[in-house]
Amino acid sequence: MDSERTALVKEETERQSPGSVRDAEEALAELRAALERAGIGLPSLGLDPVTCAAEPPRPLVELGRCTVETARRLAAALPEEGGRS
Repeated sequence: MDSERTALVKEETERQSPGSVRDAEEALAELRAALERAGIGLPSLGLDPVTCAAEPPRPLVELGRCTVETARRLAAALPEEGGRS
């Protein structure tokens, strides 16, 4: 019973921590949606599985590679220095 309780407490702690995999998945979904609104697709966008498997997990968002055209579209979508787009 103690190991089951420990596992539940650990799961809840990880879920609530800012570095949790669930938090990273939400951030990834937000980024993907924002890129789609800007007409930008990053085919390799995802979570780095190695950092998600760490103990405790410290997930990183993998942006991946893109074409030169996509890089230019991404740069154009970002706010200019000192302002917001």
